[in-house]
Amino acid sequence: MATLLESEEVLKRGLAAVAQADPVIARIVAAGAVPQLRRRPPGFEGLAWIVVGQQLSTASAAAIWGRLRSLFEPPSPERLLQLPDEELRAAGLSAGKVRTLRAAASDVIAGNLPLEGLHDLPVDEAHRLLTQVKGIGPWTADVYLLFCLGHPDAFPSGDLAIQEAARLAYGLALRPDARQMEAMAERWRPWRGVAAKVLWAHYRIARAREGSPVV
Repeated sequence: MATLLESEEVLKRGLAAVAQADPVIARIVAAGAVPQLRRRPPGFEGLAWIVVGQQLSTASAAAIWGRLRSLFEPPSPERLLQLPDEELRAAGLSAGKVRTLRAAASDVIAGNLPLEGLHDLPVDEAHRLLTQVKGIGPWTADVYLLFCLGHPDAFPSGDLAIQEAARLAYGLALRPDARQMEAMAERWRPWRGVAAKVLWAHYRIARAREGSPVV
């Protein structure tokens, strides 16, 4: 079982490791890009929250989640499958997100997606099981593993904020794509998730300096 990001002590250990492995990370941490622990509930509730929030601002995602949560009590795959599409769409979900949530709920019930046991698996295997669900892509899987399970080596290489933060931190002419980010992240194993948190923190600082809202 992996050492999970469940305490400030573990987060600090990960920060020390990635800073030692990469002087650029050490520099931006020293300049203030210190991440917070930040966890979300694991299990189906946490996965549903991530699906709802895909490609939305924080405010929009919170509003839709609030409406969905009022229908979704208890937040279980069984309850989700009982809700008609019309109610889910009225809460603000797109047709694609409705299909993804239904596919995930069905796979959990069938035993194809053992959410309760993912924390015991290597990150690559847990990632594979999540992305086998129709509609769940690499970004969703990695964000679930990092924020709901606290897996220290989950790395959402396709996240645009992480890519832009890397461009700024490393002085790159162009924003690196997902494949380039994956190659860059190899130096941070087994703490790639901690490096991701550092880059998100660096992105927020950069956006604040520009006077742009951080969403």
